[in-house]
Amino acid sequence: MGIFSIFNKKKTDQSGAKAAPDSRLRVGEPSRLAVDTDADRARQREIARATAAKIDAIESAMSNDIFNTPEPAWGSGPRKAKPPVADGAATDTLPLLELATTELLADEDLPDAPVSPQTAPVIEEIAIMFANDQMAVTEHMLLDSLAELGKDDRTIWWMLFDLYQVGGRQDDFDNIAIDYASQFETSPPSWSPPLMPHGLEERTFSGVTPTEVFSGVLDGEVAPRLERLLQRAGENPVLRLEFARIQTVTPDGCALLLETIKRLRASERELIVAGAAELAELVHSTIEIGKRDASEAPWLLLLALFQLLDREKDFEETAMDYCVTYEVSPPSFEPPSKVATAVSILHAAPATERFMLPSVIEGASTALFAAIDAYAAASEETVLLDCSRLARVDYSAAAALLNRLRPLAADKKIELRELNHLVAALFKLLGFTEVAKLFPHKY
Repeated sequence: MGIFSIFNKKKTDQSGAKAAPDSRLRVGEPSRLAVDTDADRARQREIARATAAKIDAIESAMSNDIFNTPEPAWGSGPRKAKPPVADGAATDTLPLLELATTELLADEDLPDAPVSPQTAPVIEEIAIMFANDQMAVTEHMLLDSLAELGKDDRTIWWMLFDLYQVGGRQDDFDNIAIDYASQFETSPPSWSPPLMPHGLEERTFSGVTPTEVFSGVLDGEVAPRLERLLQRAGENPVLRLEFARIQTVTPDGCALLLETIKRLRASERELIVAGAAELAELVHSTIEIGKRDASEAPWLLLLALFQLLDREKDFEETAMDYCVTYEVSPPSFEPPSKVATAVSILHAAPATERFMLPSVIEGASTALFAAIDAYAAASEETVLLDCSRLARVDYSAAAALLNRLRPLAADKKIELRELNHLVAALFKLLGFTEVAKLFPHKY
């Protein structure tokens, strides 16, 4: 049974009763936008769930090319026209929630002339309040804007989701997600646990993130590269692994990568994994249920990838197929710890390493800006700032950052990726689109 040693067989206890979410969004007001009684709320939830299920079915049947075309970067020009959809089909422009590694637009697909889309004044006011750490005021303004501006503009909703995400308020996040599903008749966003517990954000890593990009064939020849990767892991607190460029896998390559993932997780190294969903699909295409004489390595790598992606349902189904094939006890699912999934940028330079910004940027930030300057000087063409952990930037620090980036924009491309929508709104207001392309994260 040593073959299951990479999986922790202790399941997380799911029996503990969870405190009911606060049903009130503001003092003296009901939690639903137009619901007054418990019975009404129950009916509304059922309608929302049924609607979400219906839309999910429609989305699954539609071509990914229709629904998975991502939003362009702010500052990159207008959206491309989408193909027409069938009558009655959902026209949501967001990618499916399960596809955490949706590819962003290639540079060649983006117009040269940047644009600055108009923003509602209330969104700018909210962005300033949030930048100034006025969380309660920010929440009240967002909630007050849902009834009118939120009818058509999803930005208000995304900002509210990000406010709850930043504050670690999952119950409030889940509560408003039901309203979102009912309002837009689409699947609501899903909660993504932050890597750093709320209140300890100042301890998060910032700086150049070592990136290992795997491509082509994953076979036995990858062994020396994986050994170097493990050496880098001992020298860096955070590693980024890119799997989306892998085109072919072999059992030997699967076994080697599986062992590397096992050792990285055992070291409690923080991992940012991009393209894990694509690699899982590729590995899945190589396995066959009931073929007992085939190597077990692809099966076990697939299970490990599902754990990295926190896809428990897929893990359990695959584990049962594995159990049937090899007549062994199935492994148990273990939620990922210190692992985050990220967007794959297939058209970026393979060797591009990004600079990860900290959770909060306040005040002068002299040391941070100096580190960004050093990273930019070493970058050949693109200055890529990773904002996936950036929760908040105060107003003065944002203005200082913009002034620091202006000289760099003269001869280099600047991209800020995975911005939360509150920070993105502030950056738009200050004019960051004049020097950089802004890529808010997807909901």
